Amino acid sequence: MILFSSWAAFARTPQEKPKETPQEKPAETPPAKALEKTEEPPNAAQIELLETKYRFETNGDSRKEVHAVVKINSELGVRQFARLNFDYNRGFQSVEIPLARITHANGGTSDILPSAITDAPNPAVEKYPAYHDVRVKSVRILGLQPGDSLEYRVITTTIKPPLAPDFWLDHSFDRSGVASKQLLELDVPKSRKIQLHVNAMIPSAATTDSETEKDTRRVYTWNISQKFDTPAEASESDIVMTTFVSWDALAVALRKMLVPSKSTWSAVSEKASELAGNQPTPEKQVRAIYNFVSQKIPTVDLPLGATGFRIRALGEILTSGYANAEDKFALFLGMINGFEADAFPAFTGQAKEFSTSLPTPAVLSELLVIAGIPPKPSPGVGCGDCLTFVWLDPAVEVAPFRAIPASLRGREALSDISGGGRGGPSITRVPNDLPFPSTQNVGIAASLATDGTLKTKVKYALRGDNELLLRVTFHKAPTDKQREIAQYLSLSDGFRGKVTRVKTSDPYDTEEPFEVEYELTQEKFVDWAKKPVRIPALLPLPGLPDLTKKPAANSKIELGTPLEITLTGTLRLPPGTLATAPAGTSVKRDYATFTSTYSSKANVVNFSRHLNFLLPEIPSDRSLDLTAFIHAVQSDQSQLFVLDKPESVPPAKPK
Repeated sequence: MILFSSWAAFARTPQEKPKETPQEKPAETPPAKALEKTEEPPNAAQIELLETKYRFETNGDSRKEVHAVVKINSELGVRQFARLNFDYNRGFQSVEIPLARITHANGGTSDILPSAITDAPNPAVEKYPAYHDVRVKSVRILGLQPGDSLEYRVITTTIKPPLAPDFWLDHSFDRSGVASKQLLELDVPKSRKIQLHVNAMIPSAATTDSETEKDTRRVYTWNISQKFDTPAEASESDIVMTTFVSWDALAVALRKMLVPSKSTWSAVSEKASELAGNQPTPEKQVRAIYNFVSQKIPTVDLPLGATGFRIRALGEILTSGYANAEDKFALFLGMINGFEADAFPAFTGQAKEFSTSLPTPAVLSELLVIAGIPPKPSPGVGCGDCLTFVWLDPAVEVAPFRAIPASLRGREALSDISGGGRGGPSITRVPNDLPFPSTQNVGIAASLATDGTLKTKVKYALRGDNELLLRVTFHKAPTDKQREIAQYLSLSDGFRGKVTRVKTSDPYDTEEPFEVEYELTQEKFVDWAKKPVRIPALLPLPGLPDLTKKPAANSKIELGTPLEITLTGTLRLPPGTLATAPAGTSVKRDYATFTSTYSSKANVVNFSRHLNFLLPEIPSDRSLDLTAFIHAVQSDQSQLFVLDKPESVPPAKPK
């Protein structure tokens, strides 16, 4: 595939040495001691104590208290802790910060004043008043210096949460070494049946039972002072607790939250009829409504569950003209229902497989839609259970109908597709297929001037995963940033030079391939003083499967979604220039084919490459054959044209 990349540069700020108390210099300092005194702290800030306490009630209410003591070691640490932010939803939560205190290295303490605490809508919802309950409480830590210690305490209280009386917890300990001592306390009522999973790497908890006036409670306590060998991102959550008895129960509970009341459907029926009433088939009716919900209702980019899975009234969603993923599902369902279609939420997570873990909403991160489309029935005749199911992602505003991002395809999904817990599957899988063949057509029109300057026009026409990537990128980018995006695109495809113009097709026109055109200029592309002059074919470099790792026996080698890449181009040379073209290549396998042709006539050079991946995977025992295929493609890409400078070209000026 043609690669499109972006880079992020990370600058490491030098850490300041800790201040030392003046003392009498010893007569001799052993080298080891000298090294110990001048050694810089390993972290910009060291969390000396991180204490977290959870208390859950039988009705689902909860209280979370975090107490931390942080030693600031450098200016970078000062910047990291200059502001503390705590996310919450004021619809059912409150946040208090009873303590924020600095203990100065030179003695004395200072408490942070209440005036330094602010409470404002999450930046993601500032322009969307309906979601202003999603908030951030912040405290500015003024006067912090290297060598100081910061101590703070924050309490989050949850009352009548949307999924009550069920509750859950997903907690991981710091594994980076930033936290020296970590304490976790989990306080639950013994009357509630909970499922608890503890990572095998975590020491056993101390358990105590106690009696209160209201109930009997059990408290689990973990005291962690060790440093883990496994980084957090490479391991499962350390502590998982849930009262959901099964994934089926969770699927039913989530669907119940997201399905709007039938009494509210009438508020959107008129708009639905306007959009789809004249469409000839049920699929085109559903498609028309999908296009409206995905494209005309901007997506408010909130984490899944930030609103507690609560949905707004359908009429309010339609009138406001914006929605988060949950509200988009509700609006879509309410609008298609008048056409005997149905829809079901499908939740995916960061992990490709999550069904082997305990059922908790914490592992779910994306919401897709499974739409049930009826066949075209006779007038007035219902369809019953003969729906055809298609997967949709209306939260991606420019995703074509039935196109799911590659990062989500093939993953497990949680969906009460039976519509009410009537025995339908709760764990299903996102389809791997796209609704259309994946193609990439790239056309190049270039000209080389007598002074060695190359001017190139590049045009992409894309269908498939890279299409969706570029649609989203250009859709979200301001106009003044699109040339910068085209510059990254040209670099990722092996082109050099400065992009001078860029143009795209309408990202909302999802019925057609997405097109990107740009022009770039590269000075001193050739130096005519060199003999002979050799240049490559001016074509993008298609990505090839990575064979750096030897596949395991009886496994599969992933080739990705079947993709057809067609690259063609012409280069117009200065009058009188002669060019010698390399020989073309043809390699054919049952899983992929590659052909290339190169030619030169008069002062025009023509080149083309065609690469077609036919299968998504092959057995591991064919790795040597795949290696040979890839080497053949790479060898062809390294071939060069030889140019003979015409007499009319003036010699290069001396530097």
